[in-house]
Amino acid sequence: MNTDYSQLLAPSDTIGPYSIDQFIEAATQFHGYAAPGLVLGGFMVDAAIKALPDDTLFDAISETSWCLPDAVQMLSPCSIGNGWLKILNLGLYAVCLYDKFTGKGVRLWLDLDKVEPDSEIKTWLLKLKPKPEQNSKLLRRQIIEAGASICSMRDVQVRPEQLIKRSKGRVVPCPICKEPYPAQFGAICRSCQGESPYVDSPNAERLAEPELVATLVEEAIGGSPLHDMTRIEPGVSKGPEFLHGQVITGGDVCRLQRMGRSRIYLDDQNPGAEWVHENKAATAFAKLMSGPGTRVLGDPREGKSKLVADHDGLLVVDSVRLKQFNHVPGVMCACRQSHSIVQKGAQIAGTRAIPLYLPNRDFQAALQILDEEPLFSIHPLRKARVGVLVTGTEVFTGLVEDKFAPVVSAKVTHLGSQVVDTIKAPDDAKAICEAVQKLVAEQCDLIITTAGLSVDPDDVTRKGLQDAGIADMLYGMPVLPGAMTLVGQLGSVQILGVPACALFHKTTSLDLLLPRLLADTPITRTDLAEFGEGGLCHECKTCTFPKCSFGR
Repeated sequence: MNTDYSQLLAPSDTIGPYSIDQFIEAATQFHGYAAPGLVLGGFMVDAAIKALPDDTLFDAISETSWCLPDAVQMLSPCSIGNGWLKILNLGLYAVCLYDKFTGKGVRLWLDLDKVEPDSEIKTWLLKLKPKPEQNSKLLRRQIIEAGASICSMRDVQVRPEQLIKRSKGRVVPCPICKEPYPAQFGAICRSCQGESPYVDSPNAERLAEPELVATLVEEAIGGSPLHDMTRIEPGVSKGPEFLHGQVITGGDVCRLQRMGRSRIYLDDQNPGAEWVHENKAATAFAKLMSGPGTRVLGDPREGKSKLVADHDGLLVVDSVRLKQFNHVPGVMCACRQSHSIVQKGAQIAGTRAIPLYLPNRDFQAALQILDEEPLFSIHPLRKARVGVLVTGTEVFTGLVEDKFAPVVSAKVTHLGSQVVDTIKAPDDAKAICEAVQKLVAEQCDLIITTAGLSVDPDDVTRKGLQDAGIADMLYGMPVLPGAMTLVGQLGSVQILGVPACALFHKTTSLDLLLPRLLADTPITRTDLAEFGEGGLCHECKTCTFPKCSFGR
């Protein structure tokens, strides 16, 4: 039962150690002016402090960033700087003070039901009038008269994650701007990740390139190009016509001119150690990006290095560090979508330095980001022993022909696994539980259930799985078709619940999740949430999946 805090919420002529006038003066000095929200916040924080047992070491949470945090800082030891005050901007005018060790505390909030309907407080709170039209003197008087009586307070238990002591952790220099920052923010600082509030980017000065001397093609005979030179025939071909280091002959002059080259750079010039040639950069980048199941395909061509799959499997991309790498000026890497199925020899990524010569500082910054671990890996799809559980009384009794098992079996077989048994069960939780246990006893390491996952009263597949002991169950994902999909674990056995939509639609959530399960990559709630963007199937007349945006 919640504690009765009505006495603490009664109007008062003091706010903490201050009289009302003293608090207004102190608020003006601290905040710039005695804002209505700060005066009201003073009453709220004072009441919350009095609600805690004496000598409690407490932290605070403000659920708004407006005014209320300053009331906390004026009346308590909690501040933003010392980390004892957290601002969770939920847009609610509420404050919580809680024991920093146990998490037990009180939450105080402005209760609209306690505000007089025609009061200036309500006009201010709901912004019923523009600020210039509000009566500020009347508003302050009403707030002072009401105090915390227009609020409510209840006991709360703060979540464990809020009790974790704030820590910067390891501090490292940003490889781009060189300023120190907490390493937990990523391979580069948040400012260099694009969150800087300033228009004048420090990277603007990095657009300079070394001074190179161009040579007329007629005078380049016997020399070698400084870089690969590309020839393009629209609609026919594109590729390197001349390679870096290739000796130019008299017969090449006309070819160069037909390619639109009247002058070229020769490789007899050295801009100095502060510059890195595009081929050297691309080679170094690709080597560090390549992880298990991938390899670099030969030497760079046209300044680009290619990475290819060394065997069939599921491509996994470190998307966070890929984005950080691409934040470095003058470098790039493009790849296939993470969690795509790839065949041996298929290109998975390409990387290069964008200018012919990359400043060494940017080269080193890029290397530092890549130095932790590879960006790309290919996870082979295991040959799973799959058990299929078809649920539905109408199928179990033979009233309706089972068409689900062939659909699932075809998709499983296509990915190199084997269906070892198919069981039909009625819409009965006990029967479903027993069927699951039978498939586990047959040493199935992946069980796929079909249907029985909707809101209908007869759909009890989830209940049967829970009775069987499913753990880490995630039910529902932002994919259409396939919103009522289920994944979980039963010991070492993977569980995938496929909704009935897979009977009608050729491509569903089953096609998105099955490869991940066979590649033994973890599936979390965050992973499922990320399917939302791209999770709407276009339902094309001719399905081209996976060569489409579905699940991407």
